[in-house]
Amino acid sequence: MGWVSDTVDSIKSIKLREALHQVITLGMIVTSALIIWKGLMCITGTESPVVVVLSGSMEPGFQRGDILFLTMSKDPIRSGDIVVFNIDGRDIPIVHRVIKVHEGQDTEDTYYLTKGDNNPTDDRVLYNYNQDWLQKKHIMGRAVGFLPYAGWATIIMSEKPIIKYVLVGALGLLVLTSKE
Repeated sequence: MGWVSDTVDSIKSIKLREALHQVITLGMIVTSALIIWKGLMCITGTESPVVVVLSGSMEPGFQRGDILFLTMSKDPIRSGDIVVFNIDGRDIPIVHRVIKVHEGQDTEDTYYLTKGDNNPTDDRVLYNYNQDWLQKKHIMGRAVGFLPYAGWATIIMSEKPIIKYVLVGALGLLVLTSKE
């Protein structure tokens, strides 16, 4: 009967190694994604190299769900450039076009006024109280390319959080139960 208990111990050991292998694989996938994101941040010079257009304010140029690729180059931002900016105290960045640039002596003294292509007025109503212009610190990046409609999954998951939890759970379960 000793060989039966040795076989059971051997099977338990194999299952434990398989489970550990699956957990390590999941960790490597997550780590790889983070490394790619950090690499893109270094290459583009922006904290958010990829953003999803969340509203129709830039139609017809960009549709809701388009993915924009951003960079923050040394070139000055000019009127007509499409930028992504963040307002102090707000979490969601905004994608709009620069319509006026007020240049000072230094780049820190340069101010920008933006407007959505599909909006009737400039963005001063979106800025904080008593703020009429954006500064360089508000600009996250300049759009250099886009991928049409590829960001709809992000929009759906942000509007219906249960879908996000089900999808993440299913992916995690798939990784943990796969035999490879």
